[in-house]
Amino acid sequence: MTKLSVNINKIATLRNSRGGIIPDVVKAAVDVQLFGADGVTVHPRPDERHITRKDVHNIRPVIKTEFNIEGYPSREFIDLVKSVRPHQVTLVPDPPEAITSSSGWDTIAHFSFLQEVISEFKESGIRTSIFIDPVEEMISKAVETDTDRVELYTEPYATGYAKDREKAVAPFVAAANLANKLGMKVNAGHDLNLENLAYFNECIPFLKEVSIGHALIADALYLGLERTVASYKALLKKN
Repeated sequence: MTKLSVNINKIATLRNSRGGIIPDVVKAAVDVQLFGADGVTVHPRPDERHITRKDVHNIRPVIKTEFNIEGYPSREFIDLVKSVRPHQVTLVPDPPEAITSSSGWDTIAHFSFLQEVISEFKESGIRTSIFIDPVEEMISKAVETDTDRVELYTEPYATGYAKDREKAVAPFVAAANLANKLGMKVNAGHDLNLENLAYFNECIPFLKEVSIGHALIADALYLGLERTVASYKALLKKN
């Protein structure tokens, strides 16, 4: 069964819009695990517009499953991750002003940088994953950085799903096969939801984990968090 890591950033966004501690992101981290999530993901940004550095430290002790911290590997981010020691760090190429992730790494252009950062995390015993587009050249170069995993950026799949889902998923199938052949495990995330997740999971070989935040938290407004986590988990069973 593919693992589900719930990104709780949007819980923090709602809290920050009003100030105070409601909703409580630490409780949200506890609850999603109780409701069946296999992990918790956070993405702290420099402006702390959702998850804050303090949140990251507060959440770490309540993790009973797996903790994934994603973000751009600035010096501040690297130091935060090393101090918290999550199970996994996912490197994304977002500039500070980005609203959300919009592409994967160019592993050729940024090879030396990624290799150095990954080496530093691995010295601390932290599993690494690179956020990446389903492009053969980028996958092939990623393995040379010594990353443990790649996380496929799935927005193009989500966008193309309604029009032609077979065409939309094809590059991701090829990317997952190549990554596995090269010895890297495969994660995925971005714009996966209750409509398109089951087909993606069915088609993608060797898929270890999906990280889902925005859609899942939005669905929880209508379905409740416990029912929503269960609904996403049900779509991740492999036939």
